[in-house]
Parts: sequence; C-alpha cells; structure tokens
Amino acid sequence: MENSSGPFHFNLTMFGHIGYYRFPAFVFCFLLYSVIVSANVIIILVISRERSLHQPMYVLIACLSINSLYGSAGFFPRFVRDLLHETHLISRPGCFSQIYVIYTYASYEFTILSMMAYDRYVAVCKPLHYHSTMTSKMVSKLSLFAWIYPAFSVGTCVYFSIRLPLCGSKIPKVFCANWPVVKLSCVDTFINNLVGMLLTATTICIPLLFVLYTYLQILLICRKRSAEFKGKVFQSCLPHIVTFFNYSVTIFCDITLSRYNLEELNPILAVILSLEFVVIPPILNPLMYGLKLPEMKRVILRLFGLNRQK
Repeated sequence: MENSSGPFHFNLTMFGHIGYYRFPAFVFCFLLYSVIVSANVIIILVISRERSLHQPMYVLIACLSINSLYGSAGFFPRFVRDLLHETHLISRPGCFSQIYVIYTYASYEFTILSMMAYDRYVAVCKPLHYHSTMTSKMVSKLSLFAWIYPAFSVGTCVYFSIRLPLCGSKIPKVFCANWPVVKLSCVDTFINNLVGMLLTATTICIPLLFVLYTYLQILLICRKRSAEFKGKVFQSCLPHIVTFFNYSVTIFCDITLSRYNLEELNPILAVILSLEFVVIPPILNPLMYGLKLPEMKRVILRLFGLNRQK
C-alpha cells in the first residue's frame, strides 16, 4: 500500500532476523518488562510514602522512575506482541505515536539527569545555600520545564516528519524511529535534518555539557577537602555518574546506528544495540539508586522486612 503520499502501514523488517529466537526472546522480554515495572514502582512508592525521602534528590529519582515506566510502556507491549506475530506491520498513526513516546522518553531522561546534576552541584559546591536554592517551588519549576520542553521540541520534530510524502514502508528496526522514516521521503529533507540537529543539540548536547561542567566544579571543590568529605560526595554522586554515563553511551550508540544501514550489520547485534537505550536505563536506574544510596536501601530493606535485627 504505497503511493506518493505515503503508506498506511510500516513494516518493521528487523523482526525477520530474530527467527527461531522469537519465543525465548518473548519470555525473556516479558520477564524483563515485569522486573522494570516492579523495580520502578517500588522506587516511586518508597519515595512517596517515606517522609524522610521528600527531598529534591529523591523527588528527582522518582521522576526518573516515572520516565522509565513511560518509556517502557511505549516500547515493550508492542515489542513483545510483535515477537509472537508472523507479520510486523504498524499503522502510520501508531508508528508516529511510538516515535513521539520513545523520543520524549529519551529527552526526559537527559533533562532529569541534568536537574540531578544541578542538585548535586548545589549540595557540594554551595551547601549553605542548598535549602534556600533547592526549594520545593524550584524543584517544581525545574520538573515542569524538564517535561514541557522535550514534549514541545520532539512534537515539532515529529510534526515535520508526519508532513513528509513517503515512497516506502520498510523500517529496518524493531520499533519506529524518526530518521528511518525520514529516509523514506520522496522529497528533500533539509528542514527535517535541521530540526533534528537542533533537537539533538538542545536535548542531548547542552545537557551533556552542563552535567560535565557541574562535575568539573565538584571535582575542583573535592580537591581542597578532606578524604571523609570526598567519600561522602563520591557515595552520593556515584549512582548519578553511573546512570548518566550509561545513558550517554546508549544514546550515542543509537544515534550512530541510525546513520548506518542496519541490514549490513550482524542482525542480532543490530537488534541488541538498537534496544540498549530503551532497555538498560529503566532496569539499571532503580538498581543503582535503590542499592547504592544508604537512605533508599534502608527504607527498601525495611519495606521487605530484611533489616530486622536479630
């Protein structure tokens, strides 16, 4: 069903390479999705119910878990369904809806991680002004901006893609992505490329530089302080450093892969690499923050009755 205005359905061609692995993949991905939902729901419930955790850092961790649930819901249900089907067609509205959800999830992750870096920067570099700076009102404003700006910018990018007349229907991925759809265009895509570069710069490059700047300032402060102070800073910043580094690497892999012909790579490797940014952060984040931050770990262990004194 292809014409000058575009197909009504898109065909996700990478599912054809999974072959006999689809049933084990279905079981594994279903269990993985269940773990992601359970782990992030626990983090959200623990933070919302424990009054001692009603602090900016933990509120932002809850936002991170909410975003993980949002992004996973936009990917996993459709993905596990497609694993069991012979045909892998997705409607045009369904495809662009998935693009919007997955791309806003990716943008939200960077903006939230940037806010968390700012929180650590104020706590370490300006401790006397922390409570007057990181007020509940300030956190609410930052959170509102972190949600609204990506929603608007990604929406603009998707809008320009929807308007393109398309002359093909094959998307060489296991989920809908913007650049593979743009490459199906029958006309020049200069505007789309420009909007895409602006989106990348504002939602990825700027937050990346900002986080690097905050940690450079934290390192400069730590150089002049005691070993005990450095240990406390390291303990509070380690989960954020790990999650930010991991997410930056997975996003870089996805951006790099989007510019290559995935059909030329090993099919299984191509599928795994393209799934990293929607699979690894939602499972890694709750593990890092739940197990590495002492306050979080204490409350979670108490919730499950695992810290009872003998």
